[in-house]
Amino acid sequence: MNIQLGQYAGFCFGVDRAVNMVEEAAKAGGTVVTLGPIIHNHHVVDRFQRMGVEVANSPEEVRPGSTVVLRAHGVPRQVEETLAGLPVQVVDATCPFVKRIHRLVQEAEAEGRTPVIIGTRTHPEVVGIASWCRRGMVFEGPEELERWAALPETSPGLPICLVSQTTLTANLWNLCVKIVKKQFTNFRIFDTICKATEYRQKEAAHMSEICQAMVVVGDAKSSNTSRLAMICREHCGKVILVDQASQLEPDFFRGVSDVGITAGASTPAWIIKEVNNTMSEITTVEAGQEQSFEELLENSIKTLNTGDKVTGVVTHIGATEVQVDLGTKHAGYIPCDEVSTDPAIKPEEVLKVGDEIEVFVVRVNDQEGTCQLSKKKLDGLKVWDNVSEVCESKAVVEGKITEVNKGGLVANMKGVRVFIPASQTGIPKGGDMTGMVGQTVQMKITEVNRSRRRVIGSIRAVTAEARKAAIEKIWNEIEVGKKYHGVVKSLMPYGAFVDIGGVDGMVHVTELTWGRIKTPADVVKVGDEIDVFVLSFDPEKRKISLGCKTAESNPWNHFLDQFSVGDVVPATIVKLMTFGAFAEIIPGVDGLIHISQIADRRINKPDDVLSEGQDVTVKIIDVDAENKRISLSIRALLNDQDEAPVEE
Repeated sequence: MNIQLGQYAGFCFGVDRAVNMVEEAAKAGGTVVTLGPIIHNHHVVDRFQRMGVEVANSPEEVRPGSTVVLRAHGVPRQVEETLAGLPVQVVDATCPFVKRIHRLVQEAEAEGRTPVIIGTRTHPEVVGIASWCRRGMVFEGPEELERWAALPETSPGLPICLVSQTTLTANLWNLCVKIVKKQFTNFRIFDTICKATEYRQKEAAHMSEICQAMVVVGDAKSSNTSRLAMICREHCGKVILVDQASQLEPDFFRGVSDVGITAGASTPAWIIKEVNNTMSEITTVEAGQEQSFEELLENSIKTLNTGDKVTGVVTHIGATEVQVDLGTKHAGYIPCDEVSTDPAIKPEEVLKVGDEIEVFVVRVNDQEGTCQLSKKKLDGLKVWDNVSEVCESKAVVEGKITEVNKGGLVANMKGVRVFIPASQTGIPKGGDMTGMVGQTVQMKITEVNRSRRRVIGSIRAVTAEARKAAIEKIWNEIEVGKKYHGVVKSLMPYGAFVDIGGVDGMVHVTELTWGRIKTPADVVKVGDEIDVFVLSFDPEKRKISLGCKTAESNPWNHFLDQFSVGDVVPATIVKLMTFGAFAEIIPGVDGLIHISQIADRRINKPDDVLSEGQDVTVKIIDVDAENKRISLSIRALLNDQDEAPVEE
């Protein structure tokens, strides 16, 4: 099997710079804190934590006197300003290419332009960029950008500035550029994709075209690593994304003659080397080649590192420790208080000589040839291993909601505390979450942070597939006139967007009610449940026009049933015009009082006599049912009074 390693695989300039800055700060001594993970690679983060580097999620968590290293992705402007007012030393490890985007959106807004940012909305880099402007618009791809550009309130002459997340794919960027050039007349476009990212993506695309299989190395939470995998899958049918060499399976390479290796910008060189070496070993075994004596000897002497999980055999149980044969040059031992989480249990009650046990490596002393082990710590870690496996497999699990916490919910999953952010509960923003306490819910584990003993879950992720199926069902069955019971999702000056089961349709302000309203907020609010029906739809653009007004609710029908020519009725002046005044007889039905019918004398303009909101009594003098026009008169009533006989 021929193995091709990408030239641009691994650390980019910005990541390498950030990692070096953390290492220098750690060597200098004192308390060192990174504001968020320095990069998206848990191996690097774990290594720094073993060096004593802490991770804080906000400035409030940083102790006075600490050295705070800003992550390579950058941080929001507000965070930088907060840190400036704290008694801490700040080391800015933000990638210079990201800093440039901060400056570009600032300058664009100062020029009166609207910054348009293309990238993953929740990614730390994008969150940071958006914070450096007040009117910035973030879109995750060309579809969102095109929908916004097509809105009536989005003027083609709007001055905009187009930038992107540094790890965006060239294909998505080119599509967005094409939309901007087509829809807008006043724009500035800055290609802010990192050149290293661009070269890495082009190289990965080329390798995946000529190789039978591709191995993408990196943390799955890394945006640029995920994009690399996506690019490779566009050209190669056999692609695997691995975090480390242990995830490689020999069966994946069976029958493959050429395989390529690429890696994300946050992947350390030692992991790439480990993957490459492991693949070479697999190749050797597959080819049936014999290993040399030196290679066999090297493989027989297994190395041990702090934090490893290893298997050994119990050889002796003493008063203070349990001795374990690890099959290495090190003498392994477990202090008796590290055998069980229950201090009342003696080692001989749970272990016997000859037992094969799995243990955690606490400390390795190469000079003395000893290795301190812990079974207690590993038992605790196994719980977290299970949680991590659930996270990696994206399996659906059950948990019971135990409390409402600041920013979300807390669930218990087999004894593990899982935090569910409000945005992932499935409850609308600002909605009441207390009703979910005590409920058993299905969720997915989206993030596991062992060092902080934090687990993040999502109920929303479980419902995403069901929602997708519901969306397709609606589009397969939709037809003009079909009725739906929907929920108002948002209000705009021109109408209301209504969710009809996973798909949003728009009810124009003129279709909300038969009555006269100024804005949709006059009749509905977000969260209201309303009945709607389909007026029209466009499957290609995925647009649906909805209506609420039915023939049964048409106020004209009620008017014709109740009133006729000659009736005298109360009315309210709703609009003054130069030629007369419109008066509402019943909600949704107006009649015109011509200027000649307002008074028994000649007047110059209607507001000489009437005002909007004034209650008057009028006489119906004509009804044009076909054109829905009503003529009213005040003068006729005045004349009737003049002509009435005087009683003596």
